[in-house]
Amino acid sequence: MRRVIWYLIAGSRGGKNRARIIKKLNERPYNVNQLSEELDLDYKTVEHHIKVLESHKIIVKSSGKKYGALFFLSDDMEEKYPLFLEIVKKVEKK
Repeated sequence: MRRVIWYLIAGSRGGKNRARIIKKLNERPYNVNQLSEELDLDYKTVEHHIKVLESHKIIVKSSGKKYGALFFLSDDMEEKYPLFLEIVKKVEKK
């Protein structure tokens, strides 16, 4: 998991936005529209990062019919959240 987090945050384009999304999802579940508004990012940008994070099992979704899918941190990511913060801190120092 450490390598996956490192790659998604430091080793690929868009890592800063992915880190912001993960931090938001640590607070509570959000849908793509809410994340877009909260982070002041384009809907398509958030949607792209959500797909990447979901494909790496960093987040999971719960389909909601009224407001669309809500996204949560996966159980594994919740467990590794301190590691995530450590990686973000190292990346921000660079």
